[in-house]
Amino acid sequence: MLDEQRMEEIELITRVKAGDTGAFTTILENYQRAVYNLCYRMLGNSGDAEDAAQETFIRAYRALHRYDSNRKFSTWILSIATHYCIDQLRKRRLQTISMDAVPYLHVPDTNPGPEGSMLLDERQQEVQDLLTNLSEVDRAAIVMRYWYEFSYDEIAETLGLTNSAVKSRLHRARRSLAKAAEAQATRPTPIGTGLAPEMSV
Repeated sequence: MLDEQRMEEIELITRVKAGDTGAFTTILENYQRAVYNLCYRMLGNSGDAEDAAQETFIRAYRALHRYDSNRKFSTWILSIATHYCIDQLRKRRLQTISMDAVPYLHVPDTNPGPEGSMLLDERQQEVQDLLTNLSEVDRAAIVMRYWYEFSYDEIAETLGLTNSAVKSRLHRARRSLAKAAEAQATRPTPIGTGLAPEMSV
């Protein structure tokens, strides 16, 4: 039996197919944050993420007649966003950024308070630096699994991989995270940083 949210989504989609553009505006409002956040994780900056999110909704609108109501709509639209971001990454072939990043797989609290804002920004950047070093497909798998809790089957369907290939890619990515964590933990503190200067007498 479909839950209330799925039923509401199917109703909205039916209205869009019948020409109700206002219904699609509601869909956009419901998913714009999730789509933008996925695009940001994939592409690494807000400008590209905004463009990608906009393109995702354009593509979703054009392809809505092909949407299978047996599939979760969130999975469907985030899959569109993922494919678009992978295409963009392959086109621009981002240059490698330093691996000196601490791997955080869980999204930090979005309301950390003023005392935590600086640390939050630093951690968000560390996450982005780490993701940038992964291949396009591995990055997509990590984002879908750890930020959006896609199942292995959903990731496999989205990326055109086998279930075992998804598990292998995630395992390989986690090993990369562990190596980055180890490198961060053993990296010596540069002289003159992190220490208060001695007071002259």
